Amino acid sequence: MIRDNPQLIFLPFIYKNKNNSRELVVKIYDFEQTDRALPYAKLIDKLEEFFRLDVTVPLRHIHEIKDAHKTLGSFILMPSWIAGKWIGLKTVSVFPNNKERDLPGLHSAYMLYDGQTGVPVSLLDGNVITSKRTAAVAALAAKYLSRKDSSTLLLIGSGQVARLVPEALKAVRPIRKVFVWSPTRKHAETLSSDLYKLGFESYYVEDLQKACSEADIISCATLSTEPIIHGDWLKPGTHLDLIGSYTPDMRETDDACFSSSSVFIDTKEALMKSGDLLKPIESGVFSKETVRANLFDLCTGKHIGRTSLEEITIFKAVGNAIEDLAAATLVMESY
Repeated sequence: MIRDNPQLIFLPFIYKNKNNSRELVVKIYDFEQTDRALPYAKLIDKLEEFFRLDVTVPLRHIHEIKDAHKTLGSFILMPSWIAGKWIGLKTVSVFPNNKERDLPGLHSAYMLYDGQTGVPVSLLDGNVITSKRTAAVAALAAKYLSRKDSSTLLLIGSGQVARLVPEALKAVRPIRKVFVWSPTRKHAETLSSDLYKLGFESYYVEDLQKACSEADIISCATLSTEPIIHGDWLKPGTHLDLIGSYTPDMRETDDACFSSSSVFIDTKEALMKSGDLLKPIESGVFSKETVRANLFDLCTGKHIGRTSLEEITIFKAVGNAIEDLAAATLVMESY
């Protein structure tokens, strides 16, 4: 339990009727407070718990924001709830032209409500929740799908989510060595240096094929629209984690990755949105019916996950509001 935090902000709401007024307080958690309340071991356990519960997750709403001349950006709404307990809503604004104003292009906030009354309870940093739960979901999948002795990670990408993956995986596997590759060499070298300071044996790599042959787990967290990883690079026993692409036009792998692998997904939404899945389905390499299981199946024991040391496993995630709700409730429980 995190206690005695003088920086915690409280926003009062005054509710009035004919007889009296009542003050209800909304707690506001900033970046540091949200981040501190989400250690990976606890977050992974909370995600596993929520994938066993009856959580309602409607399809996300995506709205284009336009003026008279052009599209300014997008506004995304991601609701979820456990009836009678919690209601959560993540809002995401994506305004690509913000770079011209020296502002981030993406902002996110998370609002949590009491599930019995609908009263707002807390406002949290949505960017932290999104990035940390994404890394934690990769680790949750690796708990079921990677070899238990996995110690070498190949990290593809150098963005906010990518840099969190090694620490998240370390909560479930004995990760010691990390190879880092990114389209921008300078970014990969910087991330490799940062990971070294965290205690990892980390290296920037240029030869991806060689790095794939040495890695136990490969984690891709990019926005690539062209394949980066090729199926004939994967050695027996590899676990391939795909958490970057999230639209039909994006992909981080070629079709061959799916020809002899066991494929797992976070939720069924991945089959509708991910180019990594849609492209090989279109080419006939594999079908929706051959997907082994999703996280609900793994966490509830309907599927055991990896079945042999030689099996090549692939996990594709596009993100889901159930993961945001799990993270938000963990923050609430921590203060």
